[in-house]
Amino acid sequence: MAVLISEIFAFLIILLVLYRYVWPSLSRMATKQQDAISQQVDASEQAQRDHEEARRRFESALAEARDDVAKIRDTARADAERLREELREQADREVERIRQRGAEQLIAQRDQTVRQLQGEMGGLMMALTERILVESLSDDDRRVSTVDRFLDELDQMSGSETDRVDDRESADPPVSTTSGSQA
Repeated sequence: MAVLISEIFAFLIILLVLYRYVWPSLSRMATKQQDAISQQVDASEQAQRDHEEARRRFESALAEARDDVAKIRDTARADAERLREELREQADREVERIRQRGAEQLIAQRDQTVRQLQGEMGGLMMALTERILVESLSDDDRRVSTVDRFLDELDQMSGSETDRVDDRESADPPVSTTSGSQA
């Protein structure tokens, strides 16, 4: 029994030494470990909050960037449409101007051609008339019939004009274009 008491006494001394010297060190180490773990948990939670905040800011910035891109795209489309309309209107005006100028040139060329043809036709008609008159008046019988036909046509045109022509005919003798006798 003495051994049991000495063992209990030795156990109590060991417990007292452990409680007095080892337990405070172990308690401080455990508290430090708990504090370190608590700090790590707090840091992890703060990092998680920071990560969530960064993710929200990123998503917000991404949504804003998408909105900006959509606005820029819409603006670019509107500008392109406006530019296309302006170019179309400018091309239409240019086509109309060219068409108008072409029509004016065509009218001017036509008028010039008509004047030229009228001049040529006038000259040709004069030459043809002269030739016909020379041929038809070269013969006395033809000359008389041509003058009579001319007078008949004048007579048909106006009755009063015929009286004056008849008066002139009786007053003026016919003139011959040939170098021969008078009629």
